[in-house]
Amino acid sequence: MTPSHLSRLRAWRARLTDRGMATVEYAMVTIGAAAFAAVLIAIIRSPEVRQSLMDIIGRALGGA
Repeated sequence: MTPSHLSRLRAWRARLTDRGMATVEYAMVTIGAAAFAAVLIAIIRSPEVRQSLMDIIGRALGGA
């Protein structure tokens, strides 16, 4: 193989590696977002937070 063929082969391999990394990065971000959403749901479902939110909504609508 000539040096130009080797450099093209190396560039091609690097592009393939980058594609895989992007997929892993997207997967990690998706997992992180799902974990964050789970934490938010747990917080919102707590009785104290739920009551606070209902108070805020009630005041905003003029009910209290």
